[in-house]
Amino acid sequence: MNDRKKVAFYTLGCKLNFSETSTIARNFQEEGFEKVDFSEHADMYVINTCSVTENADKRFKTIVKQAQKVNPDAFVAAVGCYAQLKPEELAAVDGVDLVLGATEKFKITDYINDLTKNDFGEVHSCEIEEADFYVGSYAVGDRTRAFLKVQDGCDYKCTYCTIPLARGISRSDTLKNVLKNAKEISEKNIKEIVLTGVNIGDYGKGEFGNKKHEHTFLELVQELDKVEGIKRLRISSIEPNLLKNETIEFVSKSNTFVPHFHIPLQSGSNTLLRLMRRRYMRELYVDRVTKIKEVMPDACIGVDVIVGFPGETDELFLETYNFLTELNISYLHVFTYSERENTVAAEMEGVVPQSVRKKRSKMLRGLSVKKRRAFYESQLGNTKTVLFEGENKEGYIHGFTENYVKVKAPWNPELVNTLHEVTLTKIDDDGMVRFDFVKETVASS
Repeated sequence: MNDRKKVAFYTLGCKLNFSETSTIARNFQEEGFEKVDFSEHADMYVINTCSVTENADKRFKTIVKQAQKVNPDAFVAAVGCYAQLKPEELAAVDGVDLVLGATEKFKITDYINDLTKNDFGEVHSCEIEEADFYVGSYAVGDRTRAFLKVQDGCDYKCTYCTIPLARGISRSDTLKNVLKNAKEISEKNIKEIVLTGVNIGDYGKGEFGNKKHEHTFLELVQELDKVEGIKRLRISSIEPNLLKNETIEFVSKSNTFVPHFHIPLQSGSNTLLRLMRRRYMRELYVDRVTKIKEVMPDACIGVDVIVGFPGETDELFLETYNFLTELNISYLHVFTYSERENTVAAEMEGVVPQSVRKKRSKMLRGLSVKKRRAFYESQLGNTKTVLFEGENKEGYIHGFTENYVKVKAPWNPELVNTLHEVTLTKIDDDGMVRFDFVKETVASS
């Protein structure tokens, strides 16, 4: 008879949250818990929350209800960013037993003496100043890629952002530990590692719990490039002012780093960049894109942009729109500005009506579709390497080229988690790309 306690996890938000959920799940397994799917009956449900996504509280309530439907007596814990910022609010949600902030989430197993339901949610939320230690983590699982966390927290003071309040100061994993984690991942036959963090270009800072550091982001990239067994390394979002030319040059010649960059812009108007307290002007952004395309003409460049920030007039929005139209980029992630308590922007004048925010967001999303299409078209006829993923999606297998072109082929389980050379042939009706195998041999199984 299996009397092991069962635990299930639900993650909202960013790749960093996914890697941290994995670490927390491993802690539970070490304590003898059995991990099950969130849709299954469990003794405990852990929800890793996010403060960035819109309607975070509504989403959270829905997920708690889902868990309670499966097991009304289950113990429900909320951890993560939203739990750090609004602990009382989450604790008040019907069914929530425990709320843990930024530092406690990694010690969650210490808080669960017994899994009896509490009448009201217990809150353990530190002052965020205490979040100064670093917990290294990585997420694997059913994926063909792993998310490796190298850095946490942020010292930037962007006026719209609650992340410094939710995650604390910028601090980094030691180079030695990052390399150890990367080796562990490579031994699990995972082909791709995505580097994640809150502000990964700031890597090195806080390696010893203070501002002194021995390593830079460039050195991290150079060392990771030497780890054997990993076929691909991908840099997730990196600030334009921290993406140095040396790093771009290195990636262009690297063995394993792929030509794909995701660089937050937030606005194409210098007036708004100043109001947002970003650390660059649009001219620097153009320099970065130009440099990348100069040394890696096929590189994929993704852009984060915020619409509806206070003070964004029609003229300033069009400045962003036109700036992005002319820029040689591949796709956009569009965020509609939403007010956050305890941020400077929430007090600013020139509030943009919700209806206008929606309209602008729609315009930029439309532009993103065009950009992605144009990028895919520019890649047709090229020979690239595809890493195939593990899911059967309506009879098709999907995969990504090194420069992030999404491809599809009829489902074939033998392709899962393998790399193949292909020639990109045409864009399908759903926007994905079809291809021909260069030769019917596996490039690397």
